[in-house]
Amino acid sequence: MATNMIRLTIDGRPVEVEAGTTVMEAAEKTGIHIPRLCYHPKLSVEGACRICIVEVKGMRTWPVSCATKVSEGMEVTTASPAIRQARRDIVELLLDNHPMDCQTCERDANCELQNLAYQLGVRDRQFAGERKCFPTEDSSFSVVRNSEKCILCQRCVRVCAEVQGVHNLSQHWRGAGTVVTPAFEANMIDSVCINCGQCINVCPTAAWIEKSWTDEVWEALHDPAKHVVAHIAPAIRAAIGEGFGLPPGTPAAGKTAAALKLLGFDKVFDTNFTADVTIVEESHEFLDRVKNGGVLPLITSCSPGWVKFIEHFYPDLLPNMSSCKSPMSMHSAIIKSYYAEQAKIDPANIYVVSIMPCTAKKFESRRPEFMNAKGRPDTDAVLTTRELVWMIKAFGIDFVNLPDEDFDNPLGYSTGAADIFGATGGVLEAALRTAAEILTGAPLPSIDFTQVRGVVGLKEAELEVAGIQLHIAIANGLQNARELLARVRAGEKFDIIEIMACPGGCIGGGGQPYPPKGGYTIDFDLYKKRAEALYAIDSGKEMRSSHKNPYVLELYKNYLGEIGGHRAHELLHTHYHARTPRGI
Repeated sequence: MATNMIRLTIDGRPVEVEAGTTVMEAAEKTGIHIPRLCYHPKLSVEGACRICIVEVKGMRTWPVSCATKVSEGMEVTTASPAIRQARRDIVELLLDNHPMDCQTCERDANCELQNLAYQLGVRDRQFAGERKCFPTEDSSFSVVRNSEKCILCQRCVRVCAEVQGVHNLSQHWRGAGTVVTPAFEANMIDSVCINCGQCINVCPTAAWIEKSWTDEVWEALHDPAKHVVAHIAPAIRAAIGEGFGLPPGTPAAGKTAAALKLLGFDKVFDTNFTADVTIVEESHEFLDRVKNGGVLPLITSCSPGWVKFIEHFYPDLLPNMSSCKSPMSMHSAIIKSYYAEQAKIDPANIYVVSIMPCTAKKFESRRPEFMNAKGRPDTDAVLTTRELVWMIKAFGIDFVNLPDEDFDNPLGYSTGAADIFGATGGVLEAALRTAAEILTGAPLPSIDFTQVRGVVGLKEAELEVAGIQLHIAIANGLQNARELLARVRAGEKFDIIEIMACPGGCIGGGGQPYPPKGGYTIDFDLYKKRAEALYAIDSGKEMRSSHKNPYVLELYKNYLGEIGGHRAHELLHTHYHARTPRGI
């Protein structure tokens, strides 16, 4: 069927586009970028900022180009003197109601409002008067809300509702008193916030940022009484280079290890090690449920944002959750037990810093389930990728030209299965590699389960493993998870499900580097490049199945004992609970 095409002119140029195209999209096809703030390609159209206004011949008012569909014969002017002045006036009004702290702001040099002010030629603050005044809300372990920097674009509201399915945020009050907040203006810690940090990623200013623990880490690094240990998540190595100008998808594990050692960490381990341990335990748990009539589907539990989401919204499905801790929490527990014993160091003197792509990991580190008997956290501090990038720059380290270094053993060695944890579908593929070999009792002809890769939204597959037919599913972004969980509640049969809170999985986490100027988060082309880096690392390793990691085997032989046994459960497993909006 022939596509219905619309002919119009934009700034005097003839353009032909498909019916349903917006004026903004049509302009992009001619090489014209219309300024915007509230627009985001992965979110619904809000039309709140009014910066993308254009002139349309025959229309008395200036429509917003992001929400106006093209029509036959339309004549559009995108940058007349009057339009340019109006846009500049809008930005000036935003700036006059905005804090004057660009040089000390988290988003300095990567702020969409700041960039737009420069592009439009805003050089003065023209308007005086009462400015909005709100206290900074920092009750959360993960995110900080500064409403004085909010421009009411509602991107955070939309990503929370449309992508994450949480619906935690909305606009309250009117006029100068308008504020984005949880219901009843509750603190974030008392809300249904899942701490995923996607609000941070889509915010064009710094109204949302992660809660920084860099000061505490600097202090620990300079405390001679502390043995400071770092371990980095799989997704870090695929994204950290972007913070130093390297192309997306540049693997940088060796440079990250080298930088951490230069920063002064006594040991630099790899969270990949316990990603392998997670697969060993989770595969055992899955096969036990399959063989002994346990609760199915088994649902993975590595993503702390997802864990809090199910505790709030689907508590009836908590029995389906794997009892395995996340690799981060496993690693920190093993450092303060097995490693402490091996190194003959008092665990009280070990300070564990986890480098994570995820702001929700900050919340996870303060869950009571991950405290020791004395009430101390196994993970003392969590730094996001962005925070580590800043620390490396602050220390004057030339990251790009660093020679690669290895992680420290025994907790720094990993198989390729661990690397792919950072991409959606990776946890499930790693589990299938191990479960399939255990079931068949022989090496697989191919360990690449490509059916679970490249997930955008939802993905399902039917696999036969050792005569057992498995119905598997993967979801990333919790709005997709809602769709899948509705089917589980309705009785549809699945055997194992992987759910990641963030789009793309951990590679799209709320603590990953901001995109370059003009770029957007929730960019699956970007996520694809990061995922390709992880799969490339995996395919380049000699050992690619978690249960073959020699250091993991040594851990079980010398310390944990039986897989799924008593000591393994004490250190590596946990429980989750239904929760009301209040508290952790």
